[in-house]
Amino acid sequence: MASDMFLIAGLGNTGARYAKNRHNIGFMVADELAGRIGGTFKAASAQRCMLLEGRLGIGGPRVALIKPTTLMNRVGGAVSSVSKYFGIPATNVIAIHDEIELGFDTTQPRLGGSEAGHNGLRDITKALGTREYWRIRVGVGRPPGRQQVADYVLSDFSAQERKTLPITLSDAADEVEKLINTL
Repeated sequence: MASDMFLIAGLGNTGARYAKNRHNIGFMVADELAGRIGGTFKAASAQRCMLLEGRLGIGGPRVALIKPTTLMNRVGGAVSSVSKYFGIPATNVIAIHDEIELGFDTTQPRLGGSEAGHNGLRDITKALGTREYWRIRVGVGRPPGRQQVADYVLSDFSAQERKTLPITLSDAADEVEKLINTL
């Protein structure tokens, strides 16, 4: 059965200490989308997430926008739970995540494929039982020098990056809307 509803999952870690980390860019884009929907997230503890139901644009598609309340490597349960609750097929699931293989301020949609070492995507794939869901890859760039990837993605954006971050978030939200309107 085809669904006209989409599940948009902004990926990140909960807690103030992670709020401005590169790894939380999915949460940041979800907040941008929430502003466009014109609503606020509400706790959906049974689904282990913050949830906002609404429409993107006037007469636009119905969406369930979520920010899982688990750590990144456990987001699959929230995505799967909300997907089942609303009857949303995996092909209508969109995960927004940080991508070190893309330069900062680069956004790229992608259906399926490898998780490329991203533990959040790996957990979603396991929970959904398929890789055939959409990803909005938001570039955060590679770590400089010999810095470990985990340390890099769990660090805050640089002062220079913070200057253009609002544009990056808006562009990523635009990419989500464009994708939904073409599916």
